[in-house]
Amino acid sequence: MQEYADSHVLYPSKELQYPCSRSTRQQETSMPDFILHTPETAPEGSRATLETVTAAWGFTPKMHATLAESPSALVGYETLWEQLANSTLNAVEQQVAYQAVNVFHRCGYCTMGHTFLSRQAGMDEATITRLRAGEPPEDRRLAALWTFTRTVAAARGEARETVPVFLAAGFTKANVLDVVAIIATKVIANYSAALAGVPNEDFMSDPALAWTAPVAIAAE
Repeated sequence: MQEYADSHVLYPSKELQYPCSRSTRQQETSMPDFILHTPETAPEGSRATLETVTAAWGFTPKMHATLAESPSALVGYETLWEQLANSTLNAVEQQVAYQAVNVFHRCGYCTMGHTFLSRQAGMDEATITRLRAGEPPEDRRLAALWTFTRTVAAARGEARETVPVFLAAGFTKANVLDVVAIIATKVIANYSAALAGVPNEDFMSDPALAWTAPVAIAAE
């Protein structure tokens, strides 16, 4: 399975590959601040969704607070997130797919957040560690899911030849499309984290969640 992963992942250019990375030029440029909205400060079209999210989580996630600047972005993101919670992939499989994209994009905010969610989903620590290291799980089925997700993300969807392999691993056509939806959700979150500089949540100060991009990925 690792051999398949190594030979089938298609990597675009470095400049386009990692939306959460920061170049020296970006660091030296004065960046605009994005507002962390509350239900009170958010545009009218974002208020209801932000209120619902705040009630559900017990706090307003900074990702949602940032996306609230655009009602379309916030509502679209939250709708996808809610629908995928009841997708054809189980809770652990969802987190495998989410982390495959987060780590590929080198998004620290999302990788740390989904480390927390992976533990809530009951994922074993060995798998969590491998995902955070940019490596496929040891479980063959989860490895097939990780490889397919990462390959599709890297290839910008131009990876139809991987579908038969994915189906042969026991997945369904509905699973294929749910992976696409997961990638879309993480594109919104990963790209927004990079472009808007979404700050970490308070709970991410837990040393057990700390994450930096694996050397192999950072060097690509």
